[in-house]
Amino acid sequence: MKNGKIIIAILSIITIVISSCGDKNSVKAKKEKLEKLKTEQAALITQIKTLEDEIKASGDSIETKVKMVNVAITEIQTSNFRHFIDVQGQVDGDENTTISAKVPGLVLNVFAKPGSVVKAGQILAELDGNAIKKQIQSMETNLSLVTDLYNKQKALWEKQVGSEIQFKQAKTNKESLEQQIGAMREQLSMYKITAPSNGTIDEVNLKNGQTAAPGMPYFTIVNFNKLKVKANVAEAFANKVKQGNNVQILFPDLNKNIEAKISYSGKGISALNRTFGVEVNLPNDNSYLPNMIAVVKIIDYEKTNAIVVPVNCIQNGEEGSHVFVAVKENGKNIAKKRTVIVGETYNENAEILSGLEKGEQLITVGYSDLNDGEVIKF
Repeated sequence: MKNGKIIIAILSIITIVISSCGDKNSVKAKKEKLEKLKTEQAALITQIKTLEDEIKASGDSIETKVKMVNVAITEIQTSNFRHFIDVQGQVDGDENTTISAKVPGLVLNVFAKPGSVVKAGQILAELDGNAIKKQIQSMETNLSLVTDLYNKQKALWEKQVGSEIQFKQAKTNKESLEQQIGAMREQLSMYKITAPSNGTIDEVNLKNGQTAAPGMPYFTIVNFNKLKVKANVAEAFANKVKQGNNVQILFPDLNKNIEAKISYSGKGISALNRTFGVEVNLPNDNSYLPNMIAVVKIIDYEKTNAIVVPVNCIQNGEEGSHVFVAVKENGKNIAKKRTVIVGETYNENAEILSGLEKGEQLITVGYSDLNDGEVIKF
């Protein structure tokens, strides 16, 4: 047992001695390698210096060619910036009237045709009222007799001949019959369909020989002198859209664009679609037609002399929004990153509130691969 312990101790001592020798050999090897590298480095430096001197002596430059990024630039200018609320509307008549018959009857004559210009009270169609005409004729014959009796009673009464009762009865009979005839004539007038206002006949749905019925739309009259555009605007814009706001109206079918003002802005929100109505009066122009589509562009923000840049030039990062501009430094064109504050945006343009100045060169192509301070060419 004792011999075994002695053997283990001897083996441990041998292991320590071998490890110590190995460490010394490793350090020595590293030192030798370091000295060799330093010698090689000195030789390389000498070679580099020699080559540089030879190149300079030949008159050539030893500078490394810098890679430049191709870009396109646009000089920043100020302009009038507008933000629009776009809604779709349609042309409507302020006097766009649908006319029907007041009484049933057979259609004898239709006088109006689509496109006819009519005046208020003009007869558009006539229904068969012969039965009432005959009644009126019979009553008028009776009225002639009653009127003669009244005139005779009146003459006698003025001469103090006859009784007061006879005179008053003759007077009452005459007046009563006149009132009945007046009522019948008023009823007869209902057999004529007339225009309630001036305008142009836009639609006719009545023919000779047809039986007309009250409530059916037989004529449509449009007053082209009082046309307007109606549109519905989302509730979210209620605090921005007011009467008097400037608008641009585009008529796609006419390829026409006009400027006007909102003539009316609704005061209530529709519970059905959460919108409110606006109206814009149109100038007198026969090219506008009822129900024509119109794109209403309501100007809710406008600024003159604003700095406006394409939206796609603006990049967003952790530090906020930025663009790149081209500047000249040490004879080179350099890309400079500019942090900007963006205001309103509309379509493809954005208003820049700060960060850019008029006359600077905005990089509009190639900006996505740029780094601040990178050399560029354009």
